[in-house]
Amino acid sequence: MIQTGLDILLQDTSRLRNRNIGLITNQTSVTPALHYSWHELRKKGFSLKKIFSPEHGLFSTEQDQIAVTMQPDTDCETISLYGNSEETLLPDESALENVDLVLFDIQDIGSRYYTYINTLALFMDSINGRDIEIIVLDRPNPLGGLGIEGPLSSSDYRSFVGVLPVPPRHGMTAGELARLYFDHKKLDVNLDVIPMHGWKRSSYFPQTGQQWIVPSPNMPTWETALVYPGMCLFEGLNISEGRGTTTPFLHFGAPFIEPDAVADHIMNYELEGVLFRPTYFKPSFHKYQDGIVGGLFIHVTDKELFRPFLTGVALTKVLHDLYSEKVRFIREVYEFNDLHPAFDLLCGSGKIRTMIESGQSFEKIRTSWHEDEREFTTCKQAYHLYE
Repeated sequence: MIQTGLDILLQDTSRLRNRNIGLITNQTSVTPALHYSWHELRKKGFSLKKIFSPEHGLFSTEQDQIAVTMQPDTDCETISLYGNSEETLLPDESALENVDLVLFDIQDIGSRYYTYINTLALFMDSINGRDIEIIVLDRPNPLGGLGIEGPLSSSDYRSFVGVLPVPPRHGMTAGELARLYFDHKKLDVNLDVIPMHGWKRSSYFPQTGQQWIVPSPNMPTWETALVYPGMCLFEGLNISEGRGTTTPFLHFGAPFIEPDAVADHIMNYELEGVLFRPTYFKPSFHKYQDGIVGGLFIHVTDKELFRPFLTGVALTKVLHDLYSEKVRFIREVYEFNDLHPAFDLLCGSGKIRTMIESGQSFEKIRTSWHEDEREFTTCKQAYHLYE
């Protein structure tokens, strides 16, 4: 079993003495005995002044894009970093008072869209130039540290699902991403990372020996995290991504979809490491609530060969080709941003959507981000903390 940054910090707590501590965290911040970090810090007598919680709240009680306004009592002031406006993504002046050390400890899932790493980046922005130290207590990337996929995000498409200049699947840990963002923004921040012991870049989550603590309401298993870099794209379509079911992101559907037809067409793309099963389901909330919708269930057969982002783009193209009059790219407000369609914010630009809408070949679309992948593969190595 690996040791996380939290485990290592609790073995040597000298850095916490005489400090006024803030903790950016949620329920994934646990010890091997599944004790919450905030309980352990207070039990050891340290001055934990404030807890900062990300989207979904401290115990992941809220659905996506829902303001976190009420939270369970922890005997510590708990401040939400996800409210009703973009301004609430940053701590206000009063939230930073009486704090000189901030710890970040949240389990990420390896995708740029997953907002916890974006919360980390924005918090670093907010303490730029201040006499506040921030330490990232590192945890594993569930998808490993080798695979990367997809285009880099354009600065014109910066949003809460695209704060960091990385591809959708980035192959980095939270600590490594913090180091990258520090350089990218040239921040005046006292940043440190406590690395894990025993984690290797080739390790997927099952090899870590860690318990999977649900990091958000629609991330019930690590297999969900595995498909998320591609299937999250369906948040930008009028297609259900499976929210309102017990297996979100592992299947998708809409009332107008004929499952067998989609299954036949996606087979033409010869995607590796994955099979698709025609299915029907009924979401209990979210898109098409209480209606029976047809779609596909995704079965990953080889995690090493499987390309989640490519799969999500391929499925989007198939659905658009088959149902061009019915498939819609959503243009409503998405994560406080209404300047671009949600699909574009997730992809990092409008290029992929435009290529799909104009009927470009799948081969041309799939090669359109290869140069970005090559560039990032070289760039990210400077920030690696693990072999």
